Amino acid sequence: MDEHDLAQGWKSMQFQFSIINSIIMPVLAAVITSRLCDVEHKGQTFKLLETLMPAGRIFNAKFLFGSLYMLAAVVLQILVIILVGLLKGFQGNPPLDMLAYYLLFTGSVNLTILLLQQILSLQFPNQMISLSVGLFGGLVGIFLLYLPQVFSKFLLWGYFGELLFIQMDWNPATRIVNYSYIPKNWPGFLILVIGFAILYLIGQRLFIRKEI
Repeated sequence: MDEHDLAQGWKSMQFQFSIINSIIMPVLAAVITSRLCDVEHKGQTFKLLETLMPAGRIFNAKFLFGSLYMLAAVVLQILVIILVGLLKGFQGNPPLDMLAYYLLFTGSVNLTILLLQQILSLQFPNQMISLSVGLFGGLVGIFLLYLPQVFSKFLLWGYFGELLFIQMDWNPATRIVNYSYIPKNWPGFLILVIGFAILYLIGQRLFIRKEI
């Protein structure tokens, strides 16, 4: 890596991981929720569980357990960024403040997608429905990165790009890529939080009312 690459290293890795997340995280969320919910569907043990605790607590427990995996994936990415940066000799100290924002924004999108996937996995015994939505979300997420930003506001999988606070500037004449921080999209983050709250209330209510 030359001096320019080392100077751009921290921003570059955060940017690249955000692109990867738009493809991988929806699929990961679908797999996690499918594994967490499929056992009860196959064994028809939801009624047994409800003799031990209310349906709402079952919903919460599965979501919290899945959240550990999704948040662990983001923390692992941050550790990889720091480790690679130190080994490669990126200029400056690790940008802990920006990595904290990365954890906040990426983790929030991850949990919202996980919630959507859990609702689908609980509602439909056939887990191919949930897995198909996860695969679809991964494809949509990457395509939305190359479309006008207005489209990302209306689709959950587009929020990996919507909340991305690093921009890439490629100079075709010099063939040099520069990365720079841009202002955080707090209105977009607020929309995501509101969407999460609405989705949570709907999902929990649907599960409580579901005949099992």
